[in-house]
Amino acid sequence: MDFSFGAEDEELRGRARTWLTEHLVGPYAQAVGVGGPGSEHQEVAARRAWERELGRGGWIGQGWEAPGGAYGQQRLSLTGQVVWAEEYAALRAPGRVGHIGENLLAPTLIAYGSREQQDRFLPGIARGEELWCQGYSEPGAGSDLAGIRTAAVRDPADGLFRVTGQKIWTSLAQDADWCFVLARTAPGSRRHRGLSFLLVRMDQPGRVEVRPIRQMSGTSEFNEVFFDGAVAAEAVGAEGEGWTVAMGLLALERGVSTLVQQIGFAAELDRVLAAFAGSARAADPVLRARLVGQWAELRTMRWNALRTLGAEGGPGAPSVAKLLWGGWHRRLGELAVEVRGAAATAGAADWAPELPYELGLDEEQRLFLFTRADTIYGGSDEIQRNIIAERVLGLPKESR
Repeated sequence: MDFSFGAEDEELRGRARTWLTEHLVGPYAQAVGVGGPGSEHQEVAARRAWERELGRGGWIGQGWEAPGGAYGQQRLSLTGQVVWAEEYAALRAPGRVGHIGENLLAPTLIAYGSREQQDRFLPGIARGEELWCQGYSEPGAGSDLAGIRTAAVRDPADGLFRVTGQKIWTSLAQDADWCFVLARTAPGSRRHRGLSFLLVRMDQPGRVEVRPIRQMSGTSEFNEVFFDGAVAAEAVGAEGEGWTVAMGLLALERGVSTLVQQIGFAAELDRVLAAFAGSARAADPVLRARLVGQWAELRTMRWNALRTLGAEGGPGAPSVAKLLWGGWHRRLGELAVEVRGAAATAGAADWAPELPYELGLDEEQRLFLFTRADTIYGGSDEIQRNIIAERVLGLPKESR
């Protein structure tokens, strides 16, 4: 395949770079380089304001194909979206707090929602004003979403759903305005039957509670969310057909954002390589070979991501992508501390109990700790392999 970009893409590249350079000033400059895995707790206020700045520039929702037309955003081709994503990552622009709304919920509303739902929710996402989180996983039903127990019952007084249950590992729940929740709306139903895809506002005091989960890295990217009779504004798709909507959303989860992620990976790899070159282990041929392998695998992942953005992706492409980057990133975290040897076991500063997030870790130590979760969250490796085996290769289903 030809992975090169055309003249129109290169013109966009210059325009995107100029816009980002001119706008990453003042309070936004403080948020440059933060907000990614391991630092999502940093500069939240500035990053929320930055989301609105992106909305004013029309840079949110570039690939939406909504029947209602544009919602104030620029419309870019697929390669144009890749160009924007590359420039955004290259300039280390702030980690997005609107990713879930823009790249997961919005395409799902376009595919499965009503015109009224699109007109209600897409403009707020496009303006960077309404943030979303994802209510899928539960204790005892993480990668196996069909086992969820969160229930929703219609209130006969107003016809709205009341949601009761618990979700876990919910990214950005502490800052989100809305949550899309997969809940069981048919009493007695089992597995994927009887589920509905509900939209729940987060600011319902006494009905929605968010508890941050402190990780071994010292940060709290994930949360527990408890619903106690929380009101659901509406359901996307028909009642009881939430599984179809939820699976459609997961199929949209890996896309252009995968390429953005890989640019961040490349920057992390560069830091590890620089540390290796200046270390006492620089002459170690085994370690050198492993680092060369990491570089080669990252290039392969990029070509695979570009290929699967088009029609060649196939139904198993999202699972293949998750398997590739999850294992790669975890190995990079291991290499980040291995190249430093014993020095990697010492913290950059003594741990202070009064600090809620920091454990005195440097970037490489945080990378090592955070990447232990890469092969688990977002669908564990085991689940991804099952999806490929059963839905793509047609192998017999796993016995339950």
